[in-house]
Amino acid sequence: MATRANDGRSLVHQAVQSVRDHIKANDLKVGDNLPGEGYFADVLGVSRAVIREAFGALAALRLIDVGNGRRARVGAIDGSVMATSLDHAVATAQVSFGEVWDVRRTLELRTAELAANARSDADAKEIVRLADGIAASGDDLKARTSYDVAFHAAIARASGNMLFLQIVRAFAPMMEIAIPAAWHTRTAEDERERISRLHQELARAIADRDAEAARTLMDTHFDASIRDQLVTS
Repeated sequence: MATRANDGRSLVHQAVQSVRDHIKANDLKVGDNLPGEGYFADVLGVSRAVIREAFGALAALRLIDVGNGRRARVGAIDGSVMATSLDHAVATAQVSFGEVWDVRRTLELRTAELAANARSDADAKEIVRLADGIAASGDDLKARTSYDVAFHAAIARASGNMLFLQIVRAFAPMMEIAIPAAWHTRTAEDERERISRLHQELARAIADRDAEAARTLMDTHFDASIRDQLVTS
């Protein structure tokens, strides 16, 4: 039996680590069931209330999935946790919006390149569909933003690296603010058309498996995005 800690917080921390250790030791995968609260309470010699709090903490981090009336399960990787951390970091001036955008640029140039090499036919079709959706959205900023966020996620998914996908998803809340703000800076119709066309050209380069063109077009896209953000900041 594990040594008891001196305070409630450390007991919960101990319980959290025990659950994580159990997942690793038993090679559990996403969706696999975990033992119930009673099992961990007995192993650690703590109350079920402590285990319940530990389960809640793990669920908040999306490490486990807890539902009413069923056993806890191993959770799937979820970019929303990273998104919350990024939002907090920017809101509290620990990192700047520009620093986040610089990291995003570095990642998305790579995802575009990988997607051109690794995309499936279904991936290519979806990326082209989303790019066309952006172009067809016009001044409907809700639709444009939705298509644009999904477009970048689809490219990351097509890269074949699921970590890229989750990181790109973590940028979504910021994109939902930045995309409408940037659109308002584009008052000339030809500039608006150019941005929409750029998305379509990027989609076509990925569909054509042209990795060099995809990387270049994504770079051009970020040049325009960063310029727009400087105008609005």
